[in-house]
Amino acid sequence: MSKPAETESGWKAAGRRRVVLSTFVHLGLFALTWLGAFGLAYNFKRIDFWFSGFFLPMLPVVLVIKLAVFGQMGLFRGAWRYVSMRDLFQISRASWLSTVVLYLIYYVSVNVDSAARLIGFTGLEFDPFGGDFPDSVFLLDVAGTIAVISGARMGVRLYHEEIQPVAHGEAPKLLVLGAGNAADSLIREIARQPVLEYRIVGLLDDDPAKQGTQMRGFEVLGPISRVAEICEEHAVDELLIAMPSATKGQVRRVVELCQGTNLRFKTLPAMADLISGRAKVQQIRDVDINDLLGRPPVQLDTDTIGAFIKDRTILVTGAGGSIGSEMCRQIAPFGPRRLILVEQAEQNLFEIDRELRRSFPDVDVVPCIGDIADRGRMSTLMDRERPCGVFHAAAHKHVPMMEHNPGEALKNNCLGTRVVADVSAEYGCEKFVMISTDKAVNPTSIMGASKRVAEMYIQALNDRVETQFVTVRFGNVLGSSGSVVPIFRQQIARGGPVTVTHPEMIRYFMTIPEAAQLVLQAGSMGQGGEIFVLDMGEPVKIVDLAREMITLSGFRPDEDIEIRFTGMRPGEKLFEELSIEGEDVARTSHPKVGIWTNRKEDWDTLIGAMDALVADADQLDREGVRQRLKQVVPEFLLESPGVEQADGSPKATSAA
Repeated sequence: MSKPAETESGWKAAGRRRVVLSTFVHLGLFALTWLGAFGLAYNFKRIDFWFSGFFLPMLPVVLVIKLAVFGQMGLFRGAWRYVSMRDLFQISRASWLSTVVLYLIYYVSVNVDSAARLIGFTGLEFDPFGGDFPDSVFLLDVAGTIAVISGARMGVRLYHEEIQPVAHGEAPKLLVLGAGNAADSLIREIARQPVLEYRIVGLLDDDPAKQGTQMRGFEVLGPISRVAEICEEHAVDELLIAMPSATKGQVRRVVELCQGTNLRFKTLPAMADLISGRAKVQQIRDVDINDLLGRPPVQLDTDTIGAFIKDRTILVTGAGGSIGSEMCRQIAPFGPRRLILVEQAEQNLFEIDRELRRSFPDVDVVPCIGDIADRGRMSTLMDRERPCGVFHAAAHKHVPMMEHNPGEALKNNCLGTRVVADVSAEYGCEKFVMISTDKAVNPTSIMGASKRVAEMYIQALNDRVETQFVTVRFGNVLGSSGSVVPIFRQQIARGGPVTVTHPEMIRYFMTIPEAAQLVLQAGSMGQGGEIFVLDMGEPVKIVDLAREMITLSGFRPDEDIEIRFTGMRPGEKLFEELSIEGEDVARTSHPKVGIWTNRKEDWDTLIGAMDALVADADQLDREGVRQRLKQVVPEFLLESPGVEQADGSPKATSAA
């Protein structure tokens, strides 16, 4: 027999033992309540009269009836330590029903002679209970049964919830934000823990009607605006946001109110996960920066996306990267016939391949190691797989790295995109979606300018082939490799300092899943030649982001963890733009996707410039690359006017 089968057999045996034990305990309690009912009816006098005359003769019938009724209602299977109001209601129903059945049997037995005469029989005597006794016994018995059975279960629950050991070390003091159903369930689950892991000091809620009231013995101490004051007053260690429906802005407000404290922040799963059953109220987790900067879930036009992907071959370049891997996760649920993963980094490809095979066993996943700038390899892949759709996520994206390695930006971002686009058109791909960046708008960096050249190429190519080429631009994504969020996490874990280039640095952020979903949406909508721009929401100051992450980690900004300004790096801008001068914006059918109609480029001029760029990529220095890119991308800013250093003094970002 296999080990899982043995385990399952053990569970069933343990369950049967628990039911048998519960049955015998109930038998004893039923006998006790029946005895108590007679004792109360006779004021515990004349015991020799009623004990042998009525109590004992009726006891077997009482036990059989109650066992049958309680067993039919499943009351022997429940765990006593988790008794609920529903259990108490079922106990009351079972007690009344068994008493009604018992009384009917008793009534018929003591009046059987009269009943027999009514139907024509005479001389029949049947009185197994030895005569008549007060009817109050039945009422006393039903009340006693409800009280004793319910009381026994409540006693077990109270024992586990009130008399329990504290976890190793002193349990942290917890303040709960929100006094609704989620908080009620949470407090109940905390109380049920075999080892006390939290000491709840109270709750906060903005509803005036709840303030001053109690929930399960804990007082609602005031509104959420007093959170910092109350935390200091009660020496709170952790703050739990028990509001699954709270908006990102509300969560962010709480964190901002608590800056300067040493609190650790906890929260509950999202309401959608609670409703769907994917998560439970007791699954407390740390508040993450995504809870502050993320936005409401994207509403996708699944019919349009499904028509583009289902039962088709889809290829993703850069499939092992942050965006590319998330693209694969979002594509797979739509049921592609084959999902081709193209990635240069072997380990990254290995990890996403394993994940997709585990999570989507019905999808035919094909991992392919390859360099997008290798035309031979890309032609072989395209010829063999013949994808209907290509999502081009492969790129060198780090601004400082590309300033130090400018030729690689040209070879990967410009040449690589050109190669993949050319072979996609050559082998009949229907749609090619390039993932671009807001740094391609009036670029100041080599990375941004190289991505702009790639945009220009596929837009120009769109007019010359049948394949539809579209571009999707967006800003920073939370948690992507090399982005500011994981860097801040590492710096905080080391004890600081957290480095910010400039106090006025502003960026747009969205979560990786949201970015991937909107890329899918825009790609399925595109007809060819468009540049789609995603709604990035409100811009965020990087220094504010740093303070919030330090606060979420339980430290005080500028006290426990220093924030140090280092000055802007080459190619950086204080803020990113989401449009190009001279373009016109148009609305689309999706509220979070806009479309820009770009200027037309002369094909021969563009091809000649790109050929020269790539040919000289390994010989040109940083200044040479910037000058060449300026010739191809007129809006490329070699110098950003008005840029200041961290201390506020002017600083140029010229190539020199």
